[in-house]
Amino acid sequence: MGMGGLQPDVVELHKLEAVEKHLGRFVDARKIGNWKSALRECNAAIAAGADFCAMLFASRAEALLQMNQLDEADLAISRASKLDCSSSCTQDMMFCGFQANSYLYYVHAQVDIAFGRFDGALSSVEKARKIDSGNIEVMAMHKNVKTVAQARSLGNELFHSGKFAEACLAYGEGLKHHPANSVLYCNRAACMFKLGQWEKSIEDCNEALKIQPNYWKALLRRAASYGKMENWADSVKDYEVLRRELPSDTEVAEGHFHAFVALRSSRGEDVSNMKFGGEVEALLGTEQFQMATALPGVSVVHFMAPLNQQCSDIAPFVDALCTRYPSVNFLKVDITENPTVTQLENVKTVPTFKIYKDGTRVMEMICPSHQLLESSLRQFEV
Repeated sequence: MGMGGLQPDVVELHKLEAVEKHLGRFVDARKIGNWKSALRECNAAIAAGADFCAMLFASRAEALLQMNQLDEADLAISRASKLDCSSSCTQDMMFCGFQANSYLYYVHAQVDIAFGRFDGALSSVEKARKIDSGNIEVMAMHKNVKTVAQARSLGNELFHSGKFAEACLAYGEGLKHHPANSVLYCNRAACMFKLGQWEKSIEDCNEALKIQPNYWKALLRRAASYGKMENWADSVKDYEVLRRELPSDTEVAEGHFHAFVALRSSRGEDVSNMKFGGEVEALLGTEQFQMATALPGVSVVHFMAPLNQQCSDIAPFVDALCTRYPSVNFLKVDITENPTVTQLENVKTVPTFKIYKDGTRVMEMICPSHQLLESSLRQFEV
């Protein structure tokens, strides 16, 4: 824009006109709830040069939220909050019928409540009300946020007192006022789980995941509910997604292991030798080696020498894998103590890793990187 009283140049003027045109269209689209158009106009205004305006990023956040793109909306509102509002919009400027800054807080409250950040939502909507107490949308949002936050805290209180049926009703009350709240669905699913209503728990988890597909808590709850219904295949499927996302979570690893064993058992496969977790087991002698590698499931054998630097370097990583992949048998063969096994297996270099599945060797790696070792293990794990 022009500075020190100088006329803005033609380019700036065109920029300003373009921004105003898109802004006008955004306001029209917002009025009729056409969020797809609203988002398009918003993006166009930002591209036309208004990338300093907090209000536009707040508008973008609101449109994304209404289109159920929660993570994108969260990014946009945090961008809006970082931009200094006073530089781009004055306190008494109007925006979409809001006092400018109150719109920012109004959208912030919407994003916060969608993510289950109830305290943040309350504080934002209070700020909006202080600036803009005459605005109908702000007042309605204030009432709504308070009601939803109260329902959630009452639900939590009842849940912690073991009153699961009452907690269910409280969360349900919150959902009447905010039907797209993944946190309330997930909380109600926890109540259903406690009440032994597994199918209803799964339904609520599905709703939560529809709203927020990467809501791992809801996925974990669904995996456990499937397990309770002995639907092992779906339980394992959910746990597999969780394992990829939360590789070092032991609750997930343990749940996955038990579901996996139950699935194999339900198919009539032998699971008598499958154990959870433990340490890397040292093997001695040909007989012990042959028995161990013939076990059902996956076994990983680390051929190593105690004084070899590369073996020493990779050993802690193998220990970590042992914890992360509890359904896999991790074994080691010291080649200096087991010359017969070493010769039999034709091991010339250490560290060598061999993966066996249900008694058959499926992979051999010499001096693998951490990444290759883990990805190969993943490939055969289930």
